[in-house]
Amino acid sequence: MLDKTSLKILTILQNKARIPNIEISRLIGLAPSAVLERIRKLENQGYIDGYEVRLNPKRFDHNLVVFIFVTVKENQTEGCSIANNLANIPEVQEVHFVAGDDSLLVKLRVSDTQELNKILHEKILSISGIFSSRTLPVLETFKETSRIPIRQIQNNGI
Repeated sequence: MLDKTSLKILTILQNKARIPNIEISRLIGLAPSAVLERIRKLENQGYIDGYEVRLNPKRFDHNLVVFIFVTVKENQTEGCSIANNLANIPEVQEVHFVAGDDSLLVKLRVSDTQELNKILHEKILSISGIFSSRTLPVLETFKETSRIPIRQIQNNGI
């Protein structure tokens, strides 16, 4: 299992990924070299996937968040190809295979409904194998995060 120290480090990094190791060491009472070693182990064992800058979408005129339910034709193997094609569209942020009547859930960010219409018709609905789609523009966002709750989990001994 991850020990309390590793969990503290993960919590700190998730809140502020650019925090210097020296600052982490002060917060948890561990030497900077020990903090660096633990972070490297966490990275190597796959607990940390990477570090990413979150840009402010409004500053780049990408104010509109849209979810699109995509139904693919009968052939399931076609769905993977469609999902990959959707994932290659720059405005698409997420593609999920979902249970239910729809096959895929796509999240994208665009500037406005005109751009949405263009992407929907020129890039999404032009993909071979798509049967139908339902588009849901977001009117207001109350929470959007990529953070996950950190709790005690099984591990190889960090």
